[in-house]
Amino acid sequence: MSGLEIERKFLVRGDDYKRQAYASSRIRQGYICSGHGRTVRVRVRDDRGYLTIKGPSNADGISRYEFEKEITLDEAEHLMQLCEPGQIDKTRYLVKSGDHTFEVDEFYGDNEGLVMAEVELKSEDEPFVKPDFIGREVTGDRRYYNAHLLKNPFRIWGGSVESTDQ
Repeated sequence: MSGLEIERKFLVRGDDYKRQAYASSRIRQGYICSGHGRTVRVRVRDDRGYLTIKGPSNADGISRYEFEKEITLDEAEHLMQLCEPGQIDKTRYLVKSGDHTFEVDEFYGDNEGLVMAEVELKSEDEPFVKPDFIGREVTGDRRYYNAHLLKNPFRIWGGSVESTDQ
């Protein structure tokens, strides 16, 4: 898949998303390179591998170019060896809300305590129904980009941000 990725990000309140989820998967990901808003990411999601290239976000952080290709698990594990130090480790829960699916990520390790939800849209102004666990919007706040969380983990700065904010 390749093209424009349009998504909005939110902090999550409570843990009702776990009860509402229709699926979940464990994700490990590393970055071959990241900087200036561009990333080359390797991901292992359960027993599948992916290589993803993302361009810089637009001014409000809602959209950016994304190229993603499924690769073999063996290829992904080998590419992980080329990544910058550290990995993002999280469980992703899928929650249906209206016509959309929210991807809720519960982070572990240095990002323990952070839970974020994303919803992908077809256009920047597409309406969507927010589940009751959705808190403050953080779209465009670079602190919440996974590549940033790898270098500046939530445990360092998260005490100044309430993850339960509305």
